[in-house]
Amino acid sequence: MLRLTLAIALGAAIPAMAQDIQERTIRFGHLNNPDHPVSFGVKKFAELVAAKSGGKLKVKEFPASQLGNEMQQQSALQGGVQEMSAPASTSLAGIVKEFGLIDLPFAVTDFAQADALLDGPLGKALIARLPEKGLVALGFWDLGFRNVTNSKHPITKPEDFEGLKIRVIPNPVFLDTFKAFKANPVPMPFAELYGALESKAVDGQENPFAVILSNKFYEVQKYVSATNHVYAANILLVSKKFWDKLSPAEKKILSDAADEARTYQRQVSRAAAQKAVGELRAKGIQYNDIAPGEKARMQQIVKPVVDHFAASYDPVLVRLYTDELKRIRK
Repeated sequence: MLRLTLAIALGAAIPAMAQDIQERTIRFGHLNNPDHPVSFGVKKFAELVAAKSGGKLKVKEFPASQLGNEMQQQSALQGGVQEMSAPASTSLAGIVKEFGLIDLPFAVTDFAQADALLDGPLGKALIARLPEKGLVALGFWDLGFRNVTNSKHPITKPEDFEGLKIRVIPNPVFLDTFKAFKANPVPMPFAELYGALESKAVDGQENPFAVILSNKFYEVQKYVSATNHVYAANILLVSKKFWDKLSPAEKKILSDAADEARTYQRQVSRAAAQKAVGELRAKGIQYNDIAPGEKARMQQIVKPVVDHFAASYDPVLVRLYTDELKRIRK
């Protein structure tokens, strides 16, 4: 009788789960061009979601800021008029300021450390603060280490930043970091950046190599310097209003697809970054590394910035951040 009851229950569960998946179209917006690793990640995510849902859940990609800039898409998710986006995690510091911990300069030195920090307890603790802001996160994707380009001269030492107008994400950590180098940071939406570089409204900007290549900044910038000052991640966001409408089966499909797509996207992104350096050089931009001694000087110059922001964040999360850095650096 027990076996029969279990068989009936399991048999009933399968069609019930199928019924729990409705026909839905998920509008997935992001800022990057279709040839960027974030776009490849969205395409992989869409394939996985379609396969896992039997074609019922359809992910429609809107690349290249088609649905607005970072803040516009964030507001659209919070309002429930857009289902998903994949902004840089830096854009969330305005609603959960502790996301600024990810942006603290020179925190991690390689991809293994970055993944351990974001996939571990710190990343989970930050994600847990988003639902009350109208957002749900399904994990972090790779954007890469950020590097500075400009039209004036190579950055080989901290003094080379002095006086440069550098576009930064509208984020307090980035603003104060570049102020510490005596640059003039200019907060600006990404969609406006190419035009500002072309018109010389700003001298330079900072982004991962793949973003620099994909957006053809080499056309309006002469120098790229491997500052590697911040590791940048994208974060997969879902509108909480949309998420709350989903059945447990649908939520599991999206979560599982996000996990699988993350592994793929990180591999693609990191391979693209390596390849992008060669392609940028071939396009005529002048590339330089930073000597270890000068990198150490940069770290010392921005240490007061790190200390200042750490003092303004939730002490519980700061302690977790500090403990996690000790763990992953071993």
